[in-house]
Amino acid sequence: MKSLKVTLFVFAATALFSVTTNAQEKKAELTPAITTTPAAQKPTTPVKWKEEVHDFGDLEKGKPVSHDFSFVNTTKQTVLVTNVKASCGCTATNYTKTPIKPGEKGTITATYNAASPGAFSKTVTVSLNENEVPKVLTIKGKVLTEETVKQ
Repeated sequence: MKSLKVTLFVFAATALFSVTTNAQEKKAELTPAITTTPAAQKPTTPVKWKEEVHDFGDLEKGKPVSHDFSFVNTTKQTVLVTNVKASCGCTATNYTKTPIKPGEKGTITATYNAASPGAFSKTVTVSLNENEVPKVLTIKGKVLTEETVKQ
């Protein structure tokens, strides 16, 4: 009787092992192979920016300031600025509206009105051509109160 129990136990263990192994093989067949790819590459841009952030430093309240962000078309095709959008109404924008040929320069002008005292950081989102990843430019600084300027 003891040998029958051992035989049944061995048989049950073998069957269980066989079913588990078979199930893992089937799962491997159904699961697509995971391929390793190089790390995600940074999207390329058709232009090279001279700078992406400009710090005005300390500003006098009520005196608007402007900065030109310049870029060069580094491709072999014409680039067109399709949209420029400031993050708020306190920043006005202007930009090169004509097509920029290979090797030519373009500009995005950001003007901050400096009406409210305190530190600020504003963005300007620039879209070039269709299907290009927009570029975010930043202006920052600190608007001083009238009392601070007089000191």
